[in-house]
Amino acid sequence: MNTRQIGTYYEDAAVAYLQNEKVEIIDRNVRCGRIGEIDLIGIDRGESYGETLVFFEIKYRKDNSHGEPLEAVDIKKQRTIRRCAQWYIAFKNEKRFMRFDVISICGEKITWLKNAF
Repeated sequence: MNTRQIGTYYEDAAVAYLQNEKVEIIDRNVRCGRIGEIDLIGIDRGESYGETLVFFEIKYRKDNSHGEPLEAVDIKKQRTIRRCAQWYIAFKNEKRFMRFDVISICGEKITWLKNAF
C-alpha cells in the first residue's frame, strides 16, 4: 500500500471506532480553502450538556520508534486545525458546543484523546 492508501485505511478504522462510540461522522477530509484540512468532523451525542461538534485529527504510526502519534499534533498543526474549524463554523453557521480531539493509532491500537487542545 502507498501512503495515501495507508492513510485512508486507518482513517476508515478511526471512523468505525468512533461510530462504535456513538459519534456520528458528518464530514471527512474537509479542505478549508488555503488554510488546510480537517480529517474528520463528527457529532458526539454522549455529552451530558447536549451534542458537541468535534474536529478530529487522525495520526497513525506503524510503531512508536519515531515517537507517539499524538506528538505529531504540534502547535503549528493545532493552529491550522483551529483556523479550519473557524472557517467551517462560519461556512456551516454552526451553533453547537465544539472541541478538538485526536485519534492516535499506533500499530493497531487506537487511542481517543478528547479535548486534546
